[in-house]
Amino acid sequence: MDRPEADGQVKVRARRRLTRGIAYAVFVAVLLAVVLAADWGRLAESFLRPDVARSMFPGVVTTALVNTLVYTVLAFVFGLLVGLALALARLSSVAPYRWFATAYVEIFRGLPALLVLFLVGYGIPLAFPDREIPGGLYGSVTVGLGATAAAYTAETLRAGIQAVPRGQTEAARSLGMSASRAMISIILPQALRIVLPPLTNEFVSLTKDTSLVYVLGVTAGTIELTKYAGDALNQQVNATPLLVAGLLYLLITLPLSQLVRLLERRSARAVR
Repeated sequence: MDRPEADGQVKVRARRRLTRGIAYAVFVAVLLAVVLAADWGRLAESFLRPDVARSMFPGVVTTALVNTLVYTVLAFVFGLLVGLALALARLSSVAPYRWFATAYVEIFRGLPALLVLFLVGYGIPLAFPDREIPGGLYGSVTVGLGATAAAYTAETLRAGIQAVPRGQTEAARSLGMSASRAMISIILPQALRIVLPPLTNEFVSLTKDTSLVYVLGVTAGTIELTKYAGDALNQQVNATPLLVAGLLYLLITLPLSQLVRLLERRSARAVR
């Protein structure tokens, strides 16, 4: 390497360091300006009242947090099972199956989860007055949130199935396996490993979507985090309950986000 080219690379690296330094300095200056300009006493009085936070316990954990987790798990399992059926239908050689699955995915990905919950909670009882969804509110939440989750999960699973090398199916069939047996024993286990990170992201999204359950009319025993915090805010005339609820949501979502990143790194290493 001749000297002019080496000098040019040194100058480029120096400019990059200077640019990064300026960006860091601007960020620190803006952050410092915000910190100095904020009225921390007023903010603490509105959001950081220890007595208000203590008044929420243990109900915010033993009832609201537990219900949030139960709603999330039920909807996720429902969405995973229905989503798997839809994914297989979209890959089916039978045209009506593909048409139905495609229509379902497009419709439910386009509808807000709040509207789907409302339709399930109030539309189904009106359409079928002599029947009800098993499980009461828990059943309605499972179907309402799970129906939307199924549409996204179906696309995720379909992509995972298609990502499995075609040779895996051919090898299974050459061993005498039927198409369904090869799918269950060979293809799906590999596809699930591939799509585990996005499925975990879907679980995180469902956790936050449980804040919409209030439209179905919760009781003291079925209340979830956001509704619990909203009621406490109205009673205390203070925003501290919102902060407590936010921290409890983070208690669920942050470890899952870390898990997603870990799974993505492992998948990247496996590909290499």
